[in-house]
Amino acid sequence: MSMTSEDLILLMADSAENAIITTKEEFNITLDGSEESINLVDDIILSWLAKYKAVALEENAVFTICNIYGAYIGEIFRKKIGGEWKYDESDPDAPYVVLNYAGNSYAFAGVCYQRLVNDSEVSIQQYYRQAVSNNIQ
Repeated sequence: MSMTSEDLILLMADSAENAIITTKEEFNITLDGSEESINLVDDIILSWLAKYKAVALEENAVFTICNIYGAYIGEIFRKKIGGEWKYDESDPDAPYVVLNYAGNSYAFAGVCYQRLVNDSEVSIQQYYRQAVSNNIQ
């Protein structure tokens, strides 16, 4: 799937908005696009497991959950620091999106995946803070 830069920008903005809407509908929690709201995402990711158990770990659910919240966090970073979304198809079986800024790539969806699937102790907020501190002198 080839995607223009403009298409990807729109997709990520829509995905971030989807995170806001879905979180309100599913958990009655308001994500307001602020840096402070990122700590809520840590809890929301685990709330998907609590509410939907194994269904939340099915491939399509994992993909959707991780990508909408990755987009949400990435859009906060992009608005504060900058960056450009990149669709990486180097592995055609597992394409992914990262946010590139100042020579670094940030896999916000990837850290959501780690918290959801592999280790509930992984902190999305901590990953975000580190990404910000890497770019503020």
